Amino acid sequence: MKHLALAALIGAAVSFPVAALAKADCKAYPKAEWMKEADAKAKIEAQGYTINKFKVDGNCYEIYGKNKEGKKVEIYFDAKTLDPVKSEVEK
Repeated sequence: MKHLALAALIGAAVSFPVAALAKADCKAYPKAEWMKEADAKAKIEAQGYTINKFKVDGNCYEIYGKNKEGKKVEIYFDAKTLDPVKSEVEK
C-alpha cells in the first residue's frame, strides 16, 4: 500500500511541471502577416509590461517580464493580432 501511494505521489509531482510548461496554441499565419517584432514589443510595453525576454515560440510571440503591478508574467501573444493567447502571472 505504501508503494502505491508513493508511486501516485511521484506521478503527480512529475506530471505537474509538464502541464505547467505546455505551449500556447496560436493560429498559424504566413510570416508576412505577423506584426513586426519591434511594433509588438512597443505595443506590449505601452500596455504597462516590462519585457525581460521576447521570443518567437511556434506561431506565438512570447514574453517573460513584469506587469504594471510588478508581478512576474509569462504571456503568449497571437503574432498577427497581438491578442493574449495564454498567460501565467505570479501570485
